[in-house]
Amino acid sequence: MTLTIALVIVLATTAGALGFGRNATKTMAAWAVGGRRFGTVLFWFMNAGEVYTTFAVLGISGYAWALGAPAYLAFTSVSLSYAIGYWLMPKIWRAGRDHGLITQADFFATRYSAPWLGVVTAVVGIAALIVHVQIQLVSLSLVVRLTLGSAIPPSLAVVIGALLMLAFVMLAGLRSAAFSAAVKDVLMIVIVILLASLAAGRVGAASPLDIFRLATEQHPGIGKFPGLDPGSPTTSVWLMTSALNVALGNWVFPHLFQVSYSASSAVSIRRNAIWQPLYSLAYFFIIMLGFAALLAGTRPQGGNMNAVLLQFVSDKFPPWLVGLVAGTAFLLALAPGSVLLLTSGSLFARNVARALRPGMSDRATLIASRTSMVVFAGVAVWLTVAQESSLVDILLAAYSAIGMLAPGVFLAFLWRPSAVAVLLGIVAGFVALLAPFAKDFWAAQLPEWEPGLIAMLVNLGVVVGVTALAPKREPVGVEGN
Repeated sequence: MTLTIALVIVLATTAGALGFGRNATKTMAAWAVGGRRFGTVLFWFMNAGEVYTTFAVLGISGYAWALGAPAYLAFTSVSLSYAIGYWLMPKIWRAGRDHGLITQADFFATRYSAPWLGVVTAVVGIAALIVHVQIQLVSLSLVVRLTLGSAIPPSLAVVIGALLMLAFVMLAGLRSAAFSAAVKDVLMIVIVILLASLAAGRVGAASPLDIFRLATEQHPGIGKFPGLDPGSPTTSVWLMTSALNVALGNWVFPHLFQVSYSASSAVSIRRNAIWQPLYSLAYFFIIMLGFAALLAGTRPQGGNMNAVLLQFVSDKFPPWLVGLVAGTAFLLALAPGSVLLLTSGSLFARNVARALRPGMSDRATLIASRTSMVVFAGVAVWLTVAQESSLVDILLAAYSAIGMLAPGVFLAFLWRPSAVAVLLGIVAGFVALLAPFAKDFWAAQLPEWEPGLIAMLVNLGVVVGVTALAPKREPVGVEGN
């Protein structure tokens, strides 16, 4: 029954998505940015679909189960992200409309009048997106094992998940992803509320709110920082710096640039930015489910915190509900993952392949984009199999990487730095983030700070310093209106 219900949800949604997106994959613009025609409702689901992924459900519930209070990162980062998005996204949209931009690297190349900077930022963007795809593959592999049986090796489950994602994205452009995002968002809210209402009875609590009381009594410190592990660096300082790092980096992800381009108007974007933070209230129930799993003594195979919610549901709920959760979890990974791969393929085809082979036709660009996605999916599979990290840790790594582009994006609308300054800032930021000495140095100098935010500040300092020392230039490229 579990497998049947999961398959019905996935296949029905895929069929609907393909029908909704028919004839919308013939050109690069239609495939990658949906023809720039998404109104308020469709943009709502497209935007939410890329923010509320498997990280939101499996990652945060697992973090709450393992650490407790550090899972509150979800509340703070989402609210901050949309406050920034209200100002930034309409500017990105306007630049895309006025200059016919399709990728984030197009923006850098146009704004800074430097095609070579488009190549650099495309490579950085692809690297960050591949790390982000890891989150979806880890989740897909867990769901595959839940529905097909634990006898399936983890590596095979990851490969199956990647193949499902590729099959979906090869046939579906951004419009199809928007349809599937709408379905999975509705299902996610229904399931989270349903599980939350039933969880209390499964763990001996009098009500959903009583779960928090019992968790606090049985696990003192679970609701305070640093959480269940007194030696964890997840203090209030970590929370503030991590939330700020996520909020500043969120709209800098290349796929969210393309989502911004897809809107039909700036009004649609601003309406979403005002109301989307209400979605973050769902994290209250997700964290509560993580606490409920802890009270229930849930022990996922290998102690994998990413599998906590799935294991809890499998242990305590009937097969039909397990199938509903599994099918929704499939969509939580497939819909965002398809857009991540689509965006990485768009970046490679338009900003790397075209740079190496000028004059590529739109059809050749589409073919190059779809072919490269197979390679990027393969790299993501290798990374997923080669390491085991929590979804939250993987997400923070992705934000640290993409944060190296944040100064170049924000300053494009606030000041007029040069392309060389942006490049030097990116290099300095990555040195501060990845150099062998960096981890120990920052741990000593700024303990408990999120390393990604430190690297972003180093990056910003270099961009500002180089620009201030450089000769004044005439305004060029994308205007910061």
